[in-house]
Amino acid sequence: MTIEVNGKTLETDEEGYLANLNDWEKEVASVMAEAEDLELGDDHWEIINFLREYYEEYQIAPAVRVLTKAVGKKLGKDKGNSKYLYELFPYGPAKQACKFAGLPKPTGCV
Repeated sequence: MTIEVNGKTLETDEEGYLANLNDWEKEVASVMAEAEDLELGDDHWEIINFLREYYEEYQIAPAVRVLTKAVGKKLGKDKGNSKYLYELFPYGPAKQACKFAGLPKPTGCV
């Protein structure tokens, strides 16, 4: 599968995750979100950028429990909870947010 971003064709897997993590740029997230009828605001970008930093440090996309705890530690309890994260990413905070962030599918996500 592929997506079109800024005139470039980018390869994705069957679930829409980027095949090459180095292809990611902010517009990739916007195109993916648009395809899922989601408009990315500052709160979305805060989580997407957090995930990219997390991945850079640990070389793994966090599952939802780990994500929730890590967000709570860094951004505060008001953001580090499932309710808040599901409001931003209704198809699953770890799964959907990692896809938008250009990261692999988190382990343990179905």
